[in-house]
Order: sequence, then C-alpha cells, then structure tokens
Amino acid sequence: MTLPAPPGARAVVVGGTAWHVVAADVDPDWVTARTAHDPLAAPLGARFLAALADRTGVEPGVVDAVLVAPAPAAAGPGIELVPAEVDHPRVDRALLHRTDVRAWTTPDGCAVLVLGRGVARRWEVSVEVDPAARGRGLGTALVAAAPSLVPGGAPLWAQVAPANTASLRAFLGAGYRPVGAECLFGS
Repeated sequence: MTLPAPPGARAVVVGGTAWHVVAADVDPDWVTARTAHDPLAAPLGARFLAALADRTGVEPGVVDAVLVAPAPAAAGPGIELVPAEVDHPRVDRALLHRTDVRAWTTPDGCAVLVLGRGVARRWEVSVEVDPAARGRGLGTALVAAAPSLVPGGAPLWAQVAPANTASLRAFLGAGYRPVGAECLFGS
C-alpha cells in the first residue's frame, strides 16, 4: 500500500508479517514497479530504500524494529524520574523527528528518558544510559516506566536498531512486543 508522507517525515516504510506500507509522496505505480519481484520483503530492502532515497532526495535511516509497550503499571513508574529540560543528544535527536517532546532524568543524571509524538502523531520513547551506569538494569527500568508517563494511557511505541542489542534486550525485558519494522526518512 502507498500513502502520502506523514507529518514529521519525508517518507516512512513500515512492514510486518505479510504486509507493508510506503508512506511517501511518490506515485504508487512507481512503488509497485520497484517491489513487484518481492512485494512483501522488497519495500524494506536496501535496493528499494536506496531508490526511494533518490526519488525523495532524503537519506533513509536505519531499518528499526518497531515495538509497542505493555499497558502502564498501576503502581506508577517504579523508578524515580525527574522531569527535566535536558541538553542531551537523545533530546536533540527527538526534537528533529518528534513534537511534544518531554524529558526525564534519574536523580543522579546518569540516564535520560524522552517521550514525544512521532510518525502519525504516535507517542514514542527513547532512552539513554551513561556508559558508566550500564549493565545494572537501568535501561529496562526506564523503558518499563515509560508507559506510565504517556498522557491518557495512549499506546507507546519504540523503534530500536536491531544491532543495538542492549537496547533491544531492555525493551523486550520490559514487556514491549515487536510488531514490525520501519525505515524513517528525515524531515
């Protein structure tokens, strides 16, 4: 399926088991012609993503695993977090792709949790733990706390680069479910 580019991105290719969506301001026939040899796998393949980059003039990002959070814990976050105005690369990156960005840190400042509205205005989470604080379960605690911070209990999404195995383990360990994959082309 081909749809117009969503707010906040020049293009997004998303797919799951036996389906895909190309959201870009391109002719659907152009997409069909370039994916006809394997319409289920080709849209997230390197050849198609490179062709879409050429067509839109924007480089693709990483093909990320897309995960959805479990329902928020009734007891609240389970970790102490401090709302913060943070000067941090994770926040800067969120501001490039998301709106309504909000950030929290741990009281010692060794980790940051960022929420914002991303593709299709969905709530998205990202976290970062300082290297000296890694390996103690802090990442898992942060992503487990994140659903309780989303206004109105809305679904919470995460995109994780498959090569970032520590992050992927943290999200899976906190109960997030893989639901697909996507490649975001910058705004």
